[in-house]
Amino acid sequence: MESKQIISALEALAQESRLAVFRALVQAGPAGMTPSALSEALDLPAPTLSFHLAQLRHAGLVAATRNGRSLTYVARYETMNGLVAYLTENCCAGACAPSRTQDRKEKTDEAPTRTRRRA
Repeated sequence: MESKQIISALEALAQESRLAVFRALVQAGPAGMTPSALSEALDLPAPTLSFHLAQLRHAGLVAATRNGRSLTYVARYETMNGLVAYLTENCCAGACAPSRTQDRKEKTDEAPTRTRRRA
């Protein structure tokens, strides 16, 4: 992803309602959700939801498909995965997710607990 795309996606997600809309769509999976279902689930008025969906579409985070007269919105996982990959590779130099060997080492560095024997 290019830096302009990253910035646009981060700007779109840096608002509480838009983040909630995006999370709901991610959780809905490939079936997506209609605006009326989103509005009801998130308790957002239709005009407010429409504004937020437009911002998320502009950022490439969601897509809409028309089924007759209704729209269904879905999360664009490729954009989400690209954003996460960019942040992981470029912002934390791979230190975001500790390796399994590091996890094991930290666990073995702890002193073992000893049971007390009664004499």
